[in-house]
Amino acid sequence: MNDIFKSGIRGNMRLLGIDPGLRNTGWGVIEIDGNWLSYVSDGVIKSSPKKSLADRLVQLYDGLNGIIQEHQPAEVAVEETFVNVNAASTLKLGQARGIALLAPARAGLLVAEYPPNLVKKSVVGSGHAAKEQVQMMVKTLLPGCQVETADSADALAIAICHAHHRGAASRTADLLEQQA
Repeated sequence: MNDIFKSGIRGNMRLLGIDPGLRNTGWGVIEIDGNWLSYVSDGVIKSSPKKSLADRLVQLYDGLNGIIQEHQPAEVAVEETFVNVNAASTLKLGQARGIALLAPARAGLLVAEYPPNLVKKSVVGSGHAAKEQVQMMVKTLLPGCQVETADSADALAIAICHAHHRGAASRTADLLEQQA
């Protein structure tokens, strides 16, 4: 089933997917080799609600830096923010997302962004799939993966989405650069 993701890559490459959140930031690392995807690791970075916002953002930044240092991904994919009804929640999510973009960028990694509906469509086949469907398909596409939280399952789904779309994104960037 993994061979449906045509990456065009020769040799192994590690990808890190990040599902940003102030309370819980999910992360997942996969490896791609040609058309094959394999599970490496996943987890959640938690920030303490008892700390100030600044300290919570530092917790997320330090956690992501540790994951980047440990797993040495070649590229990173981050889920784009959707707008909540609650403006304060949206703002906090945006700040956590800023950290999710900053940490890999400071490490010199390529960072791609994907909307939630594209992630779901890439993994499940429907842009409006339920979290349970995403979790089930992640486990199917990455044998041996025992995802325990929805946040880390979403992060792995983001990494899978990037594996699927990264070739097209890089070709589009190359074309735009040639036109400039």
